[in-house]
Amino acid sequence: MTQISTLIVDDHQLFLDGLNTVFSQQDDISVLHSTTSAKEALNFVQHTPPDLIITDIAMPEMNGIEFIKAVKEIHPSIKILVVSMFQNMHSYQNIDGYLLKESSMDRVLQVVRGIVLRNETHYDFEESSIEIYDFKEHILSPREKEIIQLISEELTSDQIAKRLFVSRHTVETHRKNIFLKLNVKNIAGMIKKAMHLGVIN
Repeated sequence: MTQISTLIVDDHQLFLDGLNTVFSQQDDISVLHSTTSAKEALNFVQHTPPDLIITDIAMPEMNGIEFIKAVKEIHPSIKILVVSMFQNMHSYQNIDGYLLKESSMDRVLQVVRGIVLRNETHYDFEESSIEIYDFKEHILSPREKEIIQLISEELTSDQIAKRLFVSRHTVETHRKNIFLKLNVKNIAGMIKKAMHLGVIN
């Protein structure tokens, strides 16, 4: 029997515990490591790559998109299954499956085995809700994340410029770039998508 090795990354401890319990009852699935920290998981992957990583998208410290990008740069062959509470996914590039957290454990087990053993892909959302999103080009810079946070705190461009010791023009340029990267048209859309990605809480 082929053994499937997994790494689970999620900032919700109850979800981690639930998957650990279910996987421990399976003869063909093992959990090499589980953690609430994407950075800790990335360090683990460097010396012990699993067959499959199960991760969320919206996480503090390092969001799922950044984590997946970093994993693929280290070990491109690792399979990725995203399990999230959000209905929409920003990309199906670099991932092999996407499930909602409301999915049954039987469904999770089915998808895990399908991805690893049969090289299948499983996306539990409508194709029309997918936005093509380039992981390498569209990752926000630290400065852009900082500006998003300040905008979410209702600071004006002038106030942000003073806070960061830059010109108003620089702030406006960053904001335009953020809109392009996140494919949004206004501040409300930017904040909503930034929350989705775990950039802000």
